[in-house]
Amino acid sequence: MVHPGPSRFSEWVAPASCESIEFISDLHLAPQTPRTLDAWEQYLGTTRADAVFILGDLFDSWVGDDSRFDAFEAHCVSVLARASATTSLAFMVGNRDFLVGTAMCQASGMQLLSDPTVLVAFAQRILLSHGDALCLADTEYQQLRTMVRNPEWQRELLAWPLEQRRELARELRTASTQHSAGRNRDEWADIDFPLAIDWLDQANSKALIHGHTHRPGTDPLARGYRRHVLSDWSFDDPQAERAEVLRLDASGLRRLSLT
Repeated sequence: MVHPGPSRFSEWVAPASCESIEFISDLHLAPQTPRTLDAWEQYLGTTRADAVFILGDLFDSWVGDDSRFDAFEAHCVSVLARASATTSLAFMVGNRDFLVGTAMCQASGMQLLSDPTVLVAFAQRILLSHGDALCLADTEYQQLRTMVRNPEWQRELLAWPLEQRRELARELRTASTQHSAGRNRDEWADIDFPLAIDWLDQANSKALIHGHTHRPGTDPLARGYRRHVLSDWSFDDPQAERAEVLRLDASGLRRLSLT
């Protein structure tokens, strides 16, 4: 359940009966990635975690909750609804699916989280974020983010016909691809460590879990502070298959490879 947390952060407090929680992000599901879709569906159908947190970019694009009735989106809603019958699902929007709203979450049985949110579980306080708001060095993206996260901009966009919104999403994906062209993963903008530490201090936490950067791993932010970066998923490129789940239980955090 989400409760008002310290400062501006909300909290998700795990019930005492919870034995494990898993985290995923950056699957970028689309009709063009059927193997990744199948792997995700199999994962949700077999995980024994009490809760799964999806920290953004589950979809390569989401153009509004009214799209949930179309074939691909309806299939994804069905997968999520089946999983939510036995597992608590929590969702945080990312930079590709920031238009996921309450109607979609209600239909799929997911709880919509604010970014960031503090997870309280196993005697720990862990700060959760998609991570894009922390990537201050990517100034071009931050300007775009400011625009598309504006509620008035979103209201105007959602009034457009569905196909017109899909065309805009295609244009934005093309622009994103061109923006990243010629750079490897290690050259993509990382999170701003001082800002991350400021967030952690406000949340009374020493650990951050985020996605977005596609550079999975665990690193120190400063003495006593650590961040855990979630893996992106890729099954449709045989030369670049990878997918990890980050699992939290009473013994701590560990990574599980699905490839």
